Amino acid sequence: MKKHNVVRYLQGKIYGCLLICVMFALGACPTWAAPKDSPWGGDYFPNIELTDQDGKKHKFYDGLIKDKVVAINFIYTHCGDSCPVETANLKRVYALLEDRMGKDIFFYSISIDPKHDTPRVLKEYSERFKVGHGWTFLTGKKADTILLRKKLGLYNSEGEKKLSDHNTNFIIGNDNSGRWVKKTPYDEPMTLAWALGYSLSKNKIMPGGKHAKYTDAKPLPNINKAEEMFRYRCSSCHSLGRGSGLGPGLYGVTLQRDRTWLKRWIKEPDKMLAEKDPIAIDLYNRYNKVLMPNLRLNDSDVEALIDYLDSTANPNRHAH
Repeated sequence: MKKHNVVRYLQGKIYGCLLICVMFALGACPTWAAPKDSPWGGDYFPNIELTDQDGKKHKFYDGLIKDKVVAINFIYTHCGDSCPVETANLKRVYALLEDRMGKDIFFYSISIDPKHDTPRVLKEYSERFKVGHGWTFLTGKKADTILLRKKLGLYNSEGEKKLSDHNTNFIIGNDNSGRWVKKTPYDEPMTLAWALGYSLSKNKIMPGGKHAKYTDAKPLPNINKAEEMFRYRCSSCHSLGRGSGLGPGLYGVTLQRDRTWLKRWIKEPDKMLAEKDPIAIDLYNRYNKVLMPNLRLNDSDVEALIDYLDSTANPNRHAH
């Protein structure tokens, strides 16, 4: 028995090492990317040249991440699914850290489609999302950005036959400490802001200046799947009230729109825009041409989400 336990232990260690190598390596594991006992630095990160939305040139390591706390994601501006959600969610994180953006915290969104995403196109995209100082949109040679994604562990190792196959995760890190963490577009904004503003930033505190106590924590609410979907996939652009954000407020939307139309709009907005559906086109133009993302929801998810939206405006309707 002991022999088998030892074998399983060694196998686990080997598989763990291989996994780390696949995520971060182009021929070597991250531990060997810099001198022993020192954080990852210029010897690991490719110092490729990138161009920002204003046409200014930057070296990736020397000009963008050296000595900084950063969030880096990869997008393409005509993406109709994950990219708008990721950008919208990062904008909420940005709002929580706004007083530090461009000072000691920086966001970088790098295009994976340089042929389409020229500096002018990137500038228009950033303006649609009303992005402020400290968040830079960049493009570069395709081979260079693929190399960078591989180094950051953000390249789909199974291959990318089309742009929509790209890895939708992003990475946050601190060059000085050598700490890097992979995140998803659907992580809670406050958690991401805490990681960037406090956990990765030594001797920094979050707005308010006080540490919360566990004894002061409120009980977690009981939320159903539909509410969870709304919180993590919809609330970056929409509120449940009448106020507009990147998209319209959704109060009473189930009373304003035909249910059949609403179901299709939630499930396949990209197809409706391609078909020039008049309501879809009106919403697209009215809300600064920010694409409604296709969240790849199934029919039951869509039905549950619509019922949830209906219940927020009509609390008595679903009381029984």
